[in-house]
Amino acid sequence: MFSFKIPNEILETLQKLQDNGFEAYLVGGCVRDLLTEKNPKDWDITTNAKPDQIQTVFKKTVYENNFGTVVVFTGSEENSLKTIEITPFRLEAKYSDKRHPDEVLFSEKLEDDLERRDFTINAMALKIPYPSDNNLKNENLKSQNYELIDLFEGQEDLKNKIIKTVGNPSERFSEDALRILRAVRFMAELEFKIEEKTEKAMKDLSYLMENVSEERTRDEFIKIIMSQKPDKTLYKMQALGILKIILPEFELGFKVTQNKHHIYTVFDHNINALMHAAEKNWPLHIRLASLFHDIGKPNVKQGEGPDSTFYNHETVGAKIAGKILKRFKFSRKVSEKVIKLIRWHLFFSDTEKITLSAVRRIIRNVGEENIWDLMKVRFSDRVGMGRPKAEPYRLRKYESMIEEALRQPLSVKMLVVKGDDIMRLSGIPQSPKVGFILNILLEDVLDDADLNNTEYLEKKIRELSKLNDGELQDIAKKAKAKNSHLEELKIREIRKKYYVE
Repeated sequence: MFSFKIPNEILETLQKLQDNGFEAYLVGGCVRDLLTEKNPKDWDITTNAKPDQIQTVFKKTVYENNFGTVVVFTGSEENSLKTIEITPFRLEAKYSDKRHPDEVLFSEKLEDDLERRDFTINAMALKIPYPSDNNLKNENLKSQNYELIDLFEGQEDLKNKIIKTVGNPSERFSEDALRILRAVRFMAELEFKIEEKTEKAMKDLSYLMENVSEERTRDEFIKIIMSQKPDKTLYKMQALGILKIILPEFELGFKVTQNKHHIYTVFDHNINALMHAAEKNWPLHIRLASLFHDIGKPNVKQGEGPDSTFYNHETVGAKIAGKILKRFKFSRKVSEKVIKLIRWHLFFSDTEKITLSAVRRIIRNVGEENIWDLMKVRFSDRVGMGRPKAEPYRLRKYESMIEEALRQPLSVKMLVVKGDDIMRLSGIPQSPKVGFILNILLEDVLDDADLNNTEYLEKKIRELSKLNDGELQDIAKKAKAKNSHLEELKIREIRKKYYVE
């Protein structure tokens, strides 16, 4: 016997429609969730009332779409205003663009509405008689109080954990190609299997995904990688030909082997890195960065076998990821974080050889606000290589160095002296010369944090202030170039020695 906990505002909305002489049912994903004893995130109601009739029944509504869905507001401003979507029974005509029905027709029959839906597990409706005396309020609804309308054996498929289309799968996917991606998304979220005929139709019609808007594709893809086990789904997407349509840059890593320090292909390694981020329940931007962190490798690979190299793949990968994120219209905030994490994920982390100045430069490059996320991506990278899931000592030590480095200057703003101090001590007016001095001081401090003290810096200011603009500019450039060049040469030498690209 099932026991359902349904919010009062949903029950009251169903009752209000029934009290006004209309049929009203819970439908779609919320019914599926209730039957699997999950708490629905969204509640969808379907009815034989037309949009104008729905608006007559409820005081606060919004109707601004072509699909008949009316948004109803319940509660009050003081008591957290909530929205509920109510949609009339619908019939849908052909889909000329493989994305949207050419027209939406309203129906008087629930059967018509259920028949147009994508998968059997989403094509069930729940009718809940709600007596006017409200004696069910705040109580669980027992099985004898509801009627389940299941015309396509959705409950059986739910029991067997099967994803199967309503009716002919080729027709369903030809109507709306996004359903192909929705099928693998449900596979990820529910950990279900796809029925054989449904899967064959998905593979045969995967090319139709080219007709789906980037925004709709993005929303489904986010749900896939934010699921607990996205790996099987990504492999299924590759096998069905979906990835080469929506993410050809990522699929390029399929079967691309790496050097002797990697036991996995680029494709497998990236997915393994994502899985670590998923197991840790890390947020979207870290999962995206983990999945795409080595996406540039196929483009820069040199040689074959154990000594192959992938120089500059982090820079190329950041650019590729940027194009993908822009194509799918991810937010600027998410995109900037992901690009930055990919660009700097390949920092040298041998704590026996690395210096605090190098750690400080990494923090400066990626930003203090992103440094710990960068470490999460690096852990995903390491685990994705097949290394033990226990955090490696080297990375733990690197974290301690980060914490120490965060207490040290990373930019001219964190020097104990400011531009005003330079002008006061030297008599120099506000000019580029002040900036040159600040940058020279910063380079000194990045090499030795102990030099960030007033006595040393004021002495240095007095010495530098005696030089002219050209001399200062030359010293500033040389100091910065020297430190960067020596650091780069050292890192290249070590990377080459240890095959760390």
